[in-house]
Amino acid sequence: MKYSPRIINIENETQARSELEHVGVDPSAIKIMTPKEVFRTVKVRSVRPLAANVLKQEMLAVGGEAAVSYGTLNQSVKNTDVIITGTLKQFSALTKKLKAHAFDLPRVALEVDKTLDLYDSKPQPIKVGSLKLNFGKRTYIMGVLNVTPDSFSDGGKFVDVDKAVSHALEMVKDGADIIDVGGESTRPGAKAVSVKDELKRVIPVIEKIRKKTKAPISIDTTKSEVARQALAAGADMVNDVSGLRFDKKLAKIAARNGVPVILMHIQGKPRSMQRKPLYKDLIGEILDYLSKSIKIAEAYGISRKNIIIDPGIGFGKTVKHNLEILKRLKEFRALGRPILIGTSRKSVIGKTLGLPVEERLEGTAATVSLSILNGADIIRVHDVKQMSRVAKMMDAVVR
Repeated sequence: MKYSPRIINIENETQARSELEHVGVDPSAIKIMTPKEVFRTVKVRSVRPLAANVLKQEMLAVGGEAAVSYGTLNQSVKNTDVIITGTLKQFSALTKKLKAHAFDLPRVALEVDKTLDLYDSKPQPIKVGSLKLNFGKRTYIMGVLNVTPDSFSDGGKFVDVDKAVSHALEMVKDGADIIDVGGESTRPGAKAVSVKDELKRVIPVIEKIRKKTKAPISIDTTKSEVARQALAAGADMVNDVSGLRFDKKLAKIAARNGVPVILMHIQGKPRSMQRKPLYKDLIGEILDYLSKSIKIAEAYGISRKNIIIDPGIGFGKTVKHNLEILKRLKEFRALGRPILIGTSRKSVIGKTLGLPVEERLEGTAATVSLSILNGADIIRVHDVKQMSRVAKMMDAVVR
């Protein structure tokens, strides 16, 4: 008799429930067993040794695992990170126990519960102009429209207003849900552009696009005055590559207009960001940066439900950093916000494949596919028709 054992990859409770139903498990037992089928690994940072020892023992007591630094037992370290591994059922039992302890463990319990809930939940829908983004149902496409003379991929192609508008309408026809208009190149080494010059580039384009289509328009800028005038001209959202760090007045403008914002991670500034970027904990540092950006946004009155995050592929990262972000993109779901990813034609593809900008279509398709598989909700791309097809195919599998 052939038993044919195999591995089942269960990522969430929906999949667990489906597998149990397929086996024919009793419905009442399915309810009990579902959270036992889903495993998670959570890292809690900077815990005092006494609290870490309690946390570890409590997780072991419910059948899970916990790892701490070597000096935790004899308290020779000031703080330790704690890596906890277990089923959702074990995490539930753990946090229930921690809430009865001292040493700030009730707060640890609340934060662990919140993180697990955010990771497994779908972000609330966001209204962008006339479009409602229902995350989890499909991937949304943001078409890139650079009205700049020096962008790395299409610099100089769309500086003429009519050409820019024509290209925007073509992208909408090809499947773009949002048009992202940018008047300042953020490629590595790019020179800063004055507010006056940036306005001169983007405002006429936005005004004309608005007259010809209802498709949402995003303004790609780090400047509050550009954002203000762009929104007045018909833009529907703000895409800030600095995550509200270069000009915090931009947060006030977005809040006042009630529009969604995209908050991106960047290390340094465009002109110098690729000069030996270094990280001790790549994903952890990006998560910290984005968490702080979210807090800045909320402090200025931007609703949390109007925030989208972007880990910033190519912005102060090496090829290795970028590949690791793509591989571990799911970890950003713990912030509970929709994820935008922009890999289109970027140097990570060029350096990996040894290809110039004009030959990076297949590489872009590969990174877009991987991003969608790992949780991206919006993809920002130049080749809208092709990537729209890639997204539809991936959605058929993933969604």
